[in-house]
Amino acid sequence: MIPVLVTGAAGFIGYHLAARLLAEGRPVVGIDNLTPYYDVALKQARVRELEAHANFRFVGLDLSDRRAVTELFAEHRFEIVYHLAAQAGVRHSLSDPHAYVASNIDAFLNLLESCRRGEIRHLVYASSSSVYGAATKLPYSTHQNVDHPLSLYGATKKANELMAHSYSHLFRLPTTGLRFFTVYGPWGRPDMAYFLFVKAILAGEPINVFNNGEMARDFTYVDDIVEAVVRVGDCPAAPNPAWDGGAPDPASSDAPYRLYNIGNHSPVKLTDFIAVIEAALGKQAIKHFLPMQPGDVPATFADVADLTRDFDFSPKTPIEVGVARFVEWYRAYYGVTSATGASEFKDS
Repeated sequence: MIPVLVTGAAGFIGYHLAARLLAEGRPVVGIDNLTPYYDVALKQARVRELEAHANFRFVGLDLSDRRAVTELFAEHRFEIVYHLAAQAGVRHSLSDPHAYVASNIDAFLNLLESCRRGEIRHLVYASSSSVYGAATKLPYSTHQNVDHPLSLYGATKKANELMAHSYSHLFRLPTTGLRFFTVYGPWGRPDMAYFLFVKAILAGEPINVFNNGEMARDFTYVDDIVEAVVRVGDCPAAPNPAWDGGAPDPASSDAPYRLYNIGNHSPVKLTDFIAVIEAALGKQAIKHFLPMQPGDVPATFADVADLTRDFDFSPKTPIEVGVARFVEWYRAYYGVTSATGASEFKDS
């Protein structure tokens, strides 16, 4: 069986996607450069979980290294490429912008080149709800203009969509971009708010609540994200026969190019999300209210009508269920045995 490639396999979503594909009996090559943006030990633990499968091969590789990417594609013939590797984080892009150009632009170009030369059946890549930027019309639709990003991170994701379209047009490479909305769940990223909240609450430390809690996010459970990614990956993007250059639809093209939102299409106020975490932990948070941070937006809300229409799926895991699963994983992974945050064998 021809393997699939998962970039960012040591990352949060990449790990879950690789695990799902392996469970289906599909051979997976996973690559990651194990960047120290957050705890490398967590990334290594994810890789160990994947390496328990005979059909998994891990390659330590930086996608911004053109030669290394070319050699990887020369060694393997891939059917589908799932590109989830990226330098993530809106706030971090304010302090280290060059990392985003190397990881999100240079790396994506190297991947596009190898995909088109390797005649890949389908390139599926992670975009982000951050591309909507200054847009205030909710819910966010892939058919609306997104030319006003509020962070360099969002700008690089928008650039990925534009770069993908050019390759779909020039080389008929099927590409599908997926705009993820605030993904959470077990094995999550330690820099994400829900992870920081759980850690701080258990330790009896205050949590930072930005925009005085007047934020709303379309929290999307990771298993729902993976289900959508797998369904999309198995159906290569096709040209839209109704596409009109006189009134161009941003979500499709006369090339094999598509964009979809993947969100829970049910935004939750930040204070309500914190209440769910408190209930799962059995402990109240000490809240430190702060103003809106640069690059943030007040609310996100995904229109997933196209995803439902084309793939008969829309995310639906309630936050009460998803948060409880994350807390259960957190306690097990870090050995937290009580609501006081006492650790049996690991430090968080």
